[in-house]
Amino acid sequence: MKNNANSAATTANGAISTEDAPQLSRGLSLRHIMFIALGSAIGTGLFYGSASAIQLAGPAVLLAYVIGGAAVFMVMRAMGELALAHPVSGAFSEYATRYLGPWAGFVTGWSYALEMALVAIADVTAFAVYMKFWFPQSPSWIWIVSVLLILLAINLAKVKAFGETEFWFTIVKVSAIIAMIVGGIILLFVGVQAHTSVEPSVTNLWALDGGFMPEGFTGFLACFTVVMFAFGGIENIGIAAGEAENPRISIPKAIRTVPFRILIFYVLTLSVIMSLYPWYSVTKENSPFVQIFENLGIPAAGSILNVVIITAAVSAMNADVYGAGRMMYGLAKQGLAPKSFGKVAKNGAPWMTTLLMIVVMAVGVIVNITFENAFEVVASLATFATVFVWVMILLAHIAYKRGGYEDEVQPVRLPLVVSYITLAFMAFIVVLFGFFDDTRLALVVGAIWCVFLLAYYRLAVAPRLAKNAKLAITSDAQDG
Repeated sequence: MKNNANSAATTANGAISTEDAPQLSRGLSLRHIMFIALGSAIGTGLFYGSASAIQLAGPAVLLAYVIGGAAVFMVMRAMGELALAHPVSGAFSEYATRYLGPWAGFVTGWSYALEMALVAIADVTAFAVYMKFWFPQSPSWIWIVSVLLILLAINLAKVKAFGETEFWFTIVKVSAIIAMIVGGIILLFVGVQAHTSVEPSVTNLWALDGGFMPEGFTGFLACFTVVMFAFGGIENIGIAAGEAENPRISIPKAIRTVPFRILIFYVLTLSVIMSLYPWYSVTKENSPFVQIFENLGIPAAGSILNVVIITAAVSAMNADVYGAGRMMYGLAKQGLAPKSFGKVAKNGAPWMTTLLMIVVMAVGVIVNITFENAFEVVASLATFATVFVWVMILLAHIAYKRGGYEDEVQPVRLPLVVSYITLAFMAFIVVLFGFFDDTRLALVVGAIWCVFLLAYYRLAVAPRLAKNAKLAITSDAQDG
């Protein structure tokens, strides 16, 4: 494995050397990493966003989840290879800085922070919807303030508290989904009818009006903008590598579970749902999980599932706060964010960035009150940021492989040609944003965001890094 010359160059450009900077405590065990990886695939995108995807494409959404999931798995392998080479707090921002330059690390890191902020706001929006299932007349802000205080307490504790919380959240989510799949299959065999005019059958996936692709190829393409949102946050595996006790063992194991999770939690789950219930009757008023089991007349089924879905939303918000906080901490250590973002409490928690994320999530209250279709707007913006981060991970991986820095004995590797193919697919997803009214705004805002970051880096950050580098060289010369 070659020594990375860019690492030294980064320091020379004025960034803070990650090797000399204080590190976060490594308190995440193999069990924590595995369940963070498992839980990252089960959140608002599945329990709430899947309704939008089903409306856009019908049963063809299953194929979209398979294709999109395969592409995301390739991104995870690329990120895993980089994470094992550099298990640091800045994760993919650090990789972009090392292999593409400080400008790339700056844009990638802040785009990821934007992604997590937007996903968090989408989760807050969904959380308020879930609580109205029981309290339809209650104001959204009561529930949002309550959950933000809980998240603040979790993320200001030791990182092990985050790992334990995600472990138990994931136990609840996975158990409920497996129970729902098994129960749904039993209902299919028994023939219990969940809809007034359509009998339960696997043939509902292709035999209803319009067939497997009822909204045509256009609807199939449109659903990708929602499908990719569902996978957002799965890259938190890379963030967690910086605090893993043994990343060389836990990260490969976590990444290898990605295909299994996608097939079970998305493809199989939604297949059961659309077999029990016609796809065209699924609405965005509530989670499709709650809608179906309420219609089955099972006592308290709606309330039980709502508890599970709320658990998933809180888990997702918890991961959002964790991911964005650690990323901004890593940016600070590279000299690409305010120094205050690098402040760490005695227990190892980056308290400044955690507080910032909680404030950003509070904006979700305003979004809830102001916009009627808040979830769709915020989700499309978050999807753009998510795909952009994946593109930068792939570009960093390509530079890593082409530069000859590859570790031949690393347990997670991705062929260079596969990185190029996956990169082309992600570029295709970005292009799709421009073809549909619901996502065109996200493309425009995303482009403006990238231009703004590049301009800000060139005018404000680069001169500061150059000045710091000059001072460092002068200091070294004097010491010599």
